Amino acid sequence: MSRRLYTLLATVIGLAFALPLLWALSSSLRGGSEIFQHISRLSWETLVPASPTLANYGALATGAFGRAILNSLLVALVTVVAGLLISAAAAFGLSALRFRGQGALFAIVVLSFLIPFDAIAIPLATLFRDWDLTNTYAGLILPGLGHGLAIFLLRQFFLAIPGDLVEAARIDGLGWFGVFGRIYLPLSRPALVSAGLTLFIFQWQSYVWPLLIGTGTDHQLGPIALANMRGQFTIDYGQLFAGSIVLTVIPLLIILRFQRHFTQSIATTGLK
Repeated sequence: MSRRLYTLLATVIGLAFALPLLWALSSSLRGGSEIFQHISRLSWETLVPASPTLANYGALATGAFGRAILNSLLVALVTVVAGLLISAAAAFGLSALRFRGQGALFAIVVLSFLIPFDAIAIPLATLFRDWDLTNTYAGLILPGLGHGLAIFLLRQFFLAIPGDLVEAARIDGLGWFGVFGRIYLPLSRPALVSAGLTLFIFQWQSYVWPLLIGTGTDHQLGPIALANMRGQFTIDYGQLFAGSIVLTVIPLLIILRFQRHFTQSIATTGLK
């Protein structure tokens, strides 16, 4: 009986979190004038549209929002590939190698992801303007490459790799680059997936930095394009909800696809 009560309680809590998302999904399948008709009195029509339509999604695909989604995917994917290489190399140096000041350097890395990025976005944007990196993909990608949390996750996972394995490889004549590429990277797939998800989410949901750097329509990212849907006098709520669903579904599918690797990485992080 207690297990059934806990299951019922968990279901109720889950529905409480899911209802706003279901209403947003339902609103994205309605016309702009039908969205708020069934709110004052809740009924099944509040969550289930009487005549669903994909017109809002079609309008997004043919407008500036479709280009912005492609820009977001490009920026996020390049950040994941290049950022993983940089973060993994930094984590390898902080875990496998021994040098003076290693502890202080790792403390700086930890401090870097404890400080909110928005706190340094404005002075950093001033530097990027001086370097003529505004309205460029490089300007959008560069701040996300060296992510402190990704380095931290990879370093903690690298510490769990047996030192005897590294010593045996070194005795056999394998250099440090070989140890990194042939031992650490193949054994660290869950941690790499976890760090890659961290880099992807950081770029996908960023708003302040693309607002400062990607001001041109050709380099706008998804969150900025979604915010620009609000006109001065009118707002198409159908397209606004549809854009929100698109920005939510894409990272959700990626997280669900790699969920097993992510949880495995979190479970083993810190073990040595």
